[in-house]
Amino acid sequence: MKYLFSILFLILTKAAYSQTISGKVTYDTLKTKQIQVKLLNTNFKTETDSLGFYKFTNIPIGTYKIFVAAAGFRTITQKISVLENEELKLDFELKEDKNELNEVVVSGTLKPVKRLESAVPVEVYSTAFFKKNPTPSIYEALQNINGVRPQLNCGVCNTGDIHINGLEGPYTLVLIDGMPIVSSLSTVYGLSGIPNSLVERIEIVKGPASSLYGSEAVGGLINIITKNPTNAPVFSADYFTTSYFESNLDLGMKFNAGKKAVSLLGVNYFNYDQIIDKDKDNFTDVTLSERISVFNKWSFKRNHNRLFTIAARGMYEDRWGGDIRWEKKYRGGDEIYGESIYTKRGELIGSYQLPFEEKLMLSFSGNVHYQDSRYGTTYYIANQKIGFLQLTWDKKIGRNDLLAGIANRYTYYDDNTTATKDAESTWLPGIFIQDEITFTPKSQILLGMRYDYNSIHGSIFTPRLAYRFKANENTIFRLNAGTGFRVVNLFTEDHAALTGSRDVVIANNLNPEQSVNVNLNYIQKINFGNGTFMGIETTAFYTRFSNKIISDYETNPNEIIYDNIDGYAISQGISTNVDLNFPSGLKFIVGATVLDNKNVENGISQRPYLTENFTGTWSVSYKIAPWNLSMDYTGNVYSPMNLPLLSETDPRSSKSPWYSIQNIQFTYSGWKDFEVYGGIKNLLNFTPKQNNPFLISRTNDPFDKNVQYDSAGKVLVTADNPYGLTFDTTYVYGQNQTIRGFFGLRYTFR
Repeated sequence: MKYLFSILFLILTKAAYSQTISGKVTYDTLKTKQIQVKLLNTNFKTETDSLGFYKFTNIPIGTYKIFVAAAGFRTITQKISVLENEELKLDFELKEDKNELNEVVVSGTLKPVKRLESAVPVEVYSTAFFKKNPTPSIYEALQNINGVRPQLNCGVCNTGDIHINGLEGPYTLVLIDGMPIVSSLSTVYGLSGIPNSLVERIEIVKGPASSLYGSEAVGGLINIITKNPTNAPVFSADYFTTSYFESNLDLGMKFNAGKKAVSLLGVNYFNYDQIIDKDKDNFTDVTLSERISVFNKWSFKRNHNRLFTIAARGMYEDRWGGDIRWEKKYRGGDEIYGESIYTKRGELIGSYQLPFEEKLMLSFSGNVHYQDSRYGTTYYIANQKIGFLQLTWDKKIGRNDLLAGIANRYTYYDDNTTATKDAESTWLPGIFIQDEITFTPKSQILLGMRYDYNSIHGSIFTPRLAYRFKANENTIFRLNAGTGFRVVNLFTEDHAALTGSRDVVIANNLNPEQSVNVNLNYIQKINFGNGTFMGIETTAFYTRFSNKIISDYETNPNEIIYDNIDGYAISQGISTNVDLNFPSGLKFIVGATVLDNKNVENGISQRPYLTENFTGTWSVSYKIAPWNLSMDYTGNVYSPMNLPLLSETDPRSSKSPWYSIQNIQFTYSGWKDFEVYGGIKNLLNFTPKQNNPFLISRTNDPFDKNVQYDSAGKVLVTADNPYGLTFDTTYVYGQNQTIRGFFGLRYTFR
């Protein structure tokens, strides 16, 4: 009898634990991954096999949460119920999360390396990040990146630059596919018109990178990585418009050219032709613009998977701002004031791996930029050509990962200003080498140096050092130090000098700027076990400049006086980014930067104009999967900045207020290959006009025909000019568009 009870017990036990869970996990990239699958709060856990299959057996009856995760992918957590004698089949598809810390980057060392393994800190932002707040240009899209601020420099033509950690735009080098294609003359124009649908990701390095990239990478660099034609969608389209009637269209198309070539064609068209004057000063609030850009990139298949890509882009833009009565017949005249800018630009980029056993990469780029501008009666006609050629050798020898290269950059520049008497042709040959030495799996050091010879300024030497210590899988420390240099061409950089409202005075010959930089970077990853992930990255930075060029707006209200600083300048601070992901689909990206920028002359310290002490950014995303609906709430906040006034009687505020630009977007993805999105920009309806009687001074007399001066050249206070001002457009610190709605449609065919 006891044997009968034993057999019955075994049968019942087996029945109670005969439940199984099995399935397959797939993913949306070509990468092979070992994927972790487990039932939370139990001992049931496994990994998928090489084909993606997993299986659990002998699962007790009950309710569980199944957890699926792999590095670089969005985790999946799903509630399930296991019934008696059930064989539950569950398949999952992982989506790549390109904001994860293991993204592969190239900007820090000129070679592909996982972000966490790079000795140089590199921030990575994918197209998914920029879709949270759609914009017509990459220039505007950067407003939601911590420590990076698009800065308007002209209240009429709305030209501007990119500030990194409070440093002006000329200190930032902009690259496309690693090539210095975007010169100072076109920092804004180079970032406009690149079809967002063709951008794979954007990498940002904060701090000098001159030892690798040469001149202009003093404050940092922005590297725009375009899509590989092989992996791009067959066709994509993205169109959106706003209640301001701005219209932006991005088109992308891939096609095969024979068996060994794939081509990716992109077109961007932007149009805004509405004259809006909500601040009632009879000047346009926003520049009117029509822009078209065509981009074409080719990828060629070669033996041994050697690289060969080549890309070209052409762009044309016609933009104007000013008196709302202005027409093109008034261009360049003194009857009705307008600022009209015609821009033509062509670019060529390529990389070719030489057919040798050694890894030798030949990279080249060239661009032609022609600008024809009228700032009232002031003509600015500029022509710039840049050619760049670089050969790098990449070699691993034991613990040493070597990279060496030679480069040459040719710059031709000519304009019609008095500062450029003759066209300038500058050669900048250079040689560089870096060695990344791995002492242990946890410790590595990078040593680098570069020597350049400028045909005008002579020899320039820039060393570099980086150290990375990996305390454990979740904790990393990095120390970076180096020098930077920048050769200045004044009129390519400061549109305030071109508005026609002030004369430009160059006190002395301008010498190249130099800097020394140190930063300490800390990364902490926290996995909470229930599918919640947090990443924290904090960087403390310090940069000291010598020969910094400063602009003096105060000595004479009719002049901008430029000179090398008689002293030094410092940019220092601390920056923190936090990524927080919940299994429910809720995601936070929050950043904050505290800045201390100052110019020091004769023992007197002064904060530069248009430099904030604090920047904050955020992005909150939540996806309601059953409804195929996602929500994105993005925004930024800036502390007060010093602003240039014209006189002691100028009624405008000498400081900007605390201000914030906030946006919300809803996206529906329930239709195959389509996404519909819409929302509201500038939710708080902030404009710089608030708390100020006006932004642009004396719009009623833009040619200063009725301004009177005393014998010393000082503006007199008169009945017609009660504040003693001249026409001036330099009082600007933020965008001047009010609250507005937007609506868009995306289509992607793979």
